[in-house]
Amino acid sequence: MDELVQGMVQYIKRPVLFVRNVLHAEPDDWQAETLQALADNPRVAVRSGHGVGKTALEAWALLWFLFTRPYPKIPCTAPTREQLHDILWAEASKWLERAPALKPYFEWQKTRIVQKQYPGRWFATARTSNKPENMAGFHEEHLLFIIDEASGIADNIFETIEGALTTSDAKLLMCGNPTKNSGVFHDAFFKDRSLYWTRKVSCLDSQRVTLEYAERLKRKYHEDSDVYRVRVLGEFPKAEPDTFISLDIVEAATMRDVEPDGVLEIGVDVARFGDDETVLAARAGLKLVYLKAYTKQDTMTTAGYAIALAKDLMKECGKPKCTIKIDDDGVGGGVTDRCREVVREEKLYIDVIDCHNGGAPEDKEHYENWGTEAWAYLRDLLQDEQAELINDEDLIGQLTTRKYRITSKGKIALESKDEMKRRGLMSPDRADAVVLAYAKATAGNYDPAAINILKGVRIYG
Repeated sequence: MDELVQGMVQYIKRPVLFVRNVLHAEPDDWQAETLQALADNPRVAVRSGHGVGKTALEAWALLWFLFTRPYPKIPCTAPTREQLHDILWAEASKWLERAPALKPYFEWQKTRIVQKQYPGRWFATARTSNKPENMAGFHEEHLLFIIDEASGIADNIFETIEGALTTSDAKLLMCGNPTKNSGVFHDAFFKDRSLYWTRKVSCLDSQRVTLEYAERLKRKYHEDSDVYRVRVLGEFPKAEPDTFISLDIVEAATMRDVEPDGVLEIGVDVARFGDDETVLAARAGLKLVYLKAYTKQDTMTTAGYAIALAKDLMKECGKPKCTIKIDDDGVGGGVTDRCREVVREEKLYIDVIDCHNGGAPEDKEHYENWGTEAWAYLRDLLQDEQAELINDEDLIGQLTTRKYRITSKGKIALESKDEMKRRGLMSPDRADAVVLAYAKATAGNYDPAAINILKGVRIYG
């Protein structure tokens, strides 16, 4: 125990030395600067692009604070269980394993890292941020809150945390991609900046991120897009007024935990050959559970993939039926026809629905066509914080770079794929498949009440 006390004294104001000597790691310049700032300041906020080393920084800060204070408490949180347990908590485990000097004193557990002699008073803990009470009850002289992906944390969670930051050694470390222009994390860099030590880290300034990553996003979405600003530069989004779905609500949906309860619905966007992708997306309730893209596949192969996915999901989720919605225009018609043949032959409880982006919308007053209305339906689910999306970079980019216009009749019309390509953007195939998965069945495409009337006939075994 004397060795522990000596180490605590040696490193209490020298976290960079702790990382080098105890964890045997060499921080990047920005990481070293931030660690020292945390030793010297009560509140630290870091916004950055992807992959610059935020999680390692958080794990180092956790272990440094745990080692250098008597009876500390270190609550850690993130917007999702995956981000918290599979990423941040796993990172802390990795660095604890690499530190022989710490292992005699500290034990990693599923949701806690404890000092072996005082496990009830000396610990770090992983708590999800879905309820304010998860962050309540922490009042100690030595207290460090670590908030990962802080843009996705609700303000009422921060209110609970703020109420605990009352002692002289109570600290707050917030890190994340700057995905929205509101909330406590945003305000830390602007109107509340006097309360925080802040740092911005661009992928272009990080040795951990390849230049190819930044160039790929620039080539796909342009350097003035919000995707590039947030994911590469670490800048807050601009939210251009003619963008149909804003980046902040899409990013928030990737940091949300939604139970996979409800209907199984699959969206299929068919490209066949060429540079475009054929994409299958599936949702269980309002949770996107599957997203996969293919290139250079014929319509028979695509139909086989769709049927196989429906069968697998019905078995995995314990559901008696599934719906497959297919972009039926162009080559998609062949996929629709083949899926229906298989359903009849095998007597499957699967609905096969043909969808037409240029078809008539249900709300003819506000939308130019069914495709625009379907995108609007997904946008509304995202705005209402109901849907959970997969954190797929291309999906996020495609959803948040498509623009819209107002027609001469005052209706909303989405930018066409040809118009997007003229702007140098890729076809939004992944986004279209996800939109199909979530789309409501409406007259002109599919209406459950219109069995055997519409082309999209409801098919059961």
